[in-house]
This record gives sequence, C-alpha cells and structure tokens, in this order.
Amino acid sequence: MTMAATMDNSAGVAAMGGPSLGTAEFEFLRAFVYEQCGISLGEHKRQLVQGRLVRRLRALKLQDFQAYCELLRRDPQQELGELASAISTNVTAFFRESHHFDLLADELFPRWINEKKNGGRLRIWSAGCATGEEPYTLAMVLAEALEKHGATQLDAKILATDLSPQALETARKGVYALERLEGVSAERRRRWFLRGEGEYADYACVNPRLRELVSILPLNLLHDWPMQGPFDAIFCRNVVIYFDKPTKQRLFQRYAGLLPDGGYLFLGHSESMYGLNDSFDLIGRTVYRKRSA
Repeated sequence: MTMAATMDNSAGVAAMGGPSLGTAEFEFLRAFVYEQCGISLGEHKRQLVQGRLVRRLRALKLQDFQAYCELLRRDPQQELGELASAISTNVTAFFRESHHFDLLADELFPRWINEKKNGGRLRIWSAGCATGEEPYTLAMVLAEALEKHGATQLDAKILATDLSPQALETARKGVYALERLEGVSAERRRRWFLRGEGEYADYACVNPRLRELVSILPLNLLHDWPMQGPFDAIFCRNVVIYFDKPTKQRLFQRYAGLLPDGGYLFLGHSESMYGLNDSFDLIGRTVYRKRSA
C-alpha cells in the first residue's frame, strides 16, 4: 500500500452477527499497525477496522479477533501486508500532480541524461507505488526523454515498492480499466498501452517497454532497506501525511542518505518537510532538493 493510504469512514461496518472487535483487541491492533506501518488509528476508526478485518477473519477461517491478534503475535510478518491492505484504501492515478512530471520532462531528465550518457546510471524510486500508476507514469516520461535525447541505451531504472501484496499484484500485471487512463493523453494511450479485446475490451495493458524500466518489489518503509542507492530522485507522495512527527523525521533522514547532493525528493500536495529536516531546500511545489554538504 501507499503508506499514506486514506481511511474511508463510510465503509467497513461489520456484517450483522459477525465477530465484534473488543477494546483489548483494538488496542493491540492500533499498537501493531503503528509499530509496523507508522499509521495511527484513532478510536473513531474502530468500526472501520472491524468491518474491513471481518473479511480477513473469514478468509483465514478464524472465529474471532482474539484469534487474529494471536496470529499477528506469532508471526507479525506473515499477515502484515494483508492487514495493511485491509485497513487502507490506495488513492493514485496516472499523471497525478502533473507538475512533478513536467519538471522531470522539461528540466531534470534532459540534464541527467546529458550528465550520464557516457557511462552513468539513472535511478528513480517510487516509494509507496500502490497499484503502479506512479512508476508507470515515470516510465513513460523517462522513455520519451531517452528517445528524444538519443540515450535509449542509458542504464536507467525505476524502483517501485509498496507494502500491500494486493497493490503490488496489480502493479506487476500492469492491466488497468480504461477509466483509470483518464489522466493519460490520447497520444500516450496509443503509444504506451495495448488495448484489450473481447472480454478485455474495457482494459489496457502497459507497453512492455515500460515494464523493462520498472522493477516492482515489496518493502515496508519502516523496516530495513536492501537498496544502497544513490537515487537521482525519490517519489514519496501522499505517504507521510498520516505519520507522526518522529516517524516523518526518521524517514526523511533515511531518504537523505540515499540521495546525492542535488538529488530530489517529491512529496504529495498536502505534505511538507517544514520543521522536520534541514537537509533539503524547497525549490518548487512539494519538490525538495538535497543541499550540498
């Protein structure tokens, strides 16, 4: 999931007669989700959590929430991704916050390609990639820039990570309902998507060229990171808004460690680094550049 997954208060009231989420179990789940995912669940989310997790209990053939909590205690990682998916709703779209991609296309990609075309490598990280729209948008803009500047052989890759196994499955398939492509221009739809036929006529699959540019992997942002960097840019949009201040500070410091001087960090429209980290300068709308040491 994107770690900034929003909680839909209108959904998730437990079915009549279903298991009830007791106070002790809810308090355990609150602490577990905060420790493992960095997300704070207020008391007002109790009905939502109950309704969403009733489905997991049924899938796991568990009788009540006490049994579910015991499962989490025995092996926290076994169910973490499914738990995160169950209590959160991914909000994403192709070319969401398009000014970020305009900056890449008009300024950053041309500069980086010129600097790296004689043997360098270009790396972008989409942290909290959800169902894949963000990294595939990055791949479209990157592929177009590589072609425009005659650098199709450049070692350029996009890393896309998320905690939710369900979201990652969608991202790996790269198949989207046509209404999900509303933010994509008609020209880009023709070039970068393959229209389905027959029973799949209302769907489109991303072009294999985009798949070549994107590596999709599971990752919990609060746990260890296997990648060493450096990344030229990190996209962490609509991820940290639901974290508390200490969690944000730790995450931003870790991002700074994977970016070179002059590297870029992109946040979501309602997010800010103000008062949280002094390693970056704000240089545009939710665009930060790492200061030189």
